[in-house]
Amino acid sequence: MVSMQDVIDRAHAWLADDPDAATRAELQGLIDDAENGDNEARAELSDRFAGFLEFGTAGLRGALGAGPNRMNRAVVIRAAAGLAGYLRAARTPVDGVRHRVVIGYDARYGSRAFADDTAAVLTGAGMKALVMPRELPTPLLAFALRHLDADAGVMVTASHNPPQDNGYKVYLGGPDGGSQIVSPTDADITAHIEAVPGVSAVEMAPDGWSEVGADVVEAYLESVAGIVGEDRTGDVTIVHTALHGVGATTTLEALRRAGFADVHTVPEQADPDPDFPTVNFPNPEEPGAVDLAVVLAQDINADIVIANDPDADRCAVALPAPDSTDTWRMLHGDDVGALLGEHLAARGRDGVLANSIVSSRLLGRIAAAHGLKHTETLTGFKWISRVPGLTYGYEEALGYCVAPDLVRDKDGISAAVLVAELAARAKAAGRTLWELLDELAVRHGLHLTDQLSMRVDDLSLITAAMTRLRQAPPDRLAGSLVTAVDDLADGAGELPPTDGMRLLTEDGARVVVRPSGTEPKLKCYLEVIVDVRGTVTAARSIARRRLDMLRADVAASLGL
Repeated sequence: MVSMQDVIDRAHAWLADDPDAATRAELQGLIDDAENGDNEARAELSDRFAGFLEFGTAGLRGALGAGPNRMNRAVVIRAAAGLAGYLRAARTPVDGVRHRVVIGYDARYGSRAFADDTAAVLTGAGMKALVMPRELPTPLLAFALRHLDADAGVMVTASHNPPQDNGYKVYLGGPDGGSQIVSPTDADITAHIEAVPGVSAVEMAPDGWSEVGADVVEAYLESVAGIVGEDRTGDVTIVHTALHGVGATTTLEALRRAGFADVHTVPEQADPDPDFPTVNFPNPEEPGAVDLAVVLAQDINADIVIANDPDADRCAVALPAPDSTDTWRMLHGDDVGALLGEHLAARGRDGVLANSIVSSRLLGRIAAAHGLKHTETLTGFKWISRVPGLTYGYEEALGYCVAPDLVRDKDGISAAVLVAELAARAKAAGRTLWELLDELAVRHGLHLTDQLSMRVDDLSLITAAMTRLRQAPPDRLAGSLVTAVDDLADGAGELPPTDGMRLLTEDGARVVVRPSGTEPKLKCYLEVIVDVRGTVTAARSIARRRLDMLRADVAASLGL
């Protein structure tokens, strides 16, 4: 067991190496309070020095603050040095001469400083660093990496995390095609980070990096606007919200260039604000996040609400409810995923449709109906983006890759443009997106999905729940016999091993249980399928009852 004195000694050593005056002052205050016997300060200090913030396949992500288990300049400088070491050791430069890395950043606290530090480290390591010209969405960084044929990309963002967080995502060019890193690359970069003795040992150039030209942003906008079909018909009134992130300007301009002129932004949420003052949680999936957008949509009689998360790599959609003109309803990520997949397939897209194993199986049936290949991947776009021959991919958490030749990641801006095109076509034909979903249900069965999330303070509870499920999986779920139990830790089919369980029942229900990779949560993804033998409304009622039973049985099986 580590003593408090050991923790304090580590804190003093870190303090001496911290390059930032603000985090030095913060850490000095914690040390002083801990040395004076303050138990809260001691607990906080112990947490901050419990280890280094883990560098995983999502890069770094965590709360801002001093210490190795927080996001701060010292941690970022070490991470940048580790990335440089990895590139030198393992990657031949794309141009055969010198590694080039594109660096983007959002409007969160610390983002610009972290980007500048990364540029300074990479330049000091003899590499060519190119910094995006301003606060811009994550998809623009992913596009710039491919457009400039760079070796790697870094995006400083915590996406839809709460205000106190920031993060550091890494992409690779060359043979990786601009995708996020996957294992074992994360472990290789971690090894190089761990080899950095301290910030004082890292050479940081005072200048010498370049700014990405405005022509790259222009190329992105033109490319995204070109996603719509040449025969686009109809128009829609759109309300857009950026949820205080960096997506408003780019998304509105992409929509305008694609021919959508009647777009209204939520003024309270249009400008970047790292405090996210009008929402409890800056994620369009969260209750209340799009309330202001819905109010505006009702006031102007809009056709559709489109919401991006703060770094605009996700896209959410709300529509007037089909059974009332006075209420609006969010589409589930699987609904949007199916609609866009059908839209692209019907337009003649060739290639592979893909989704994660926790997303609906409806896309597979859509692909089969159009004679297209379909594949499932592990959760995360780091896997979806690497599917050979990918023409469209999505995951239920509002992530859509509608143009993998442009962005090998989820892109909430290009998805917004495609959603607008689909809504305009439907409106011109006198139909709604709800009706399009009903038609998919009639053709392929009504697929109803939901999620059960359990947040814990003690991570051992998640481990214990997974152990119970592995050792004693249920025989029946929602009244149906369990016919298959797959331990994803052993791999399943062509999937790499991951911590998770998948259960299938005789009547077609599916459950996937996995620990969250970014939060202290156990996530359970539920799906039932009901053939439409009468009306879609009747099938939906049956599916809802089955899903509610499934949810209760899964919760009981996990014992949380």
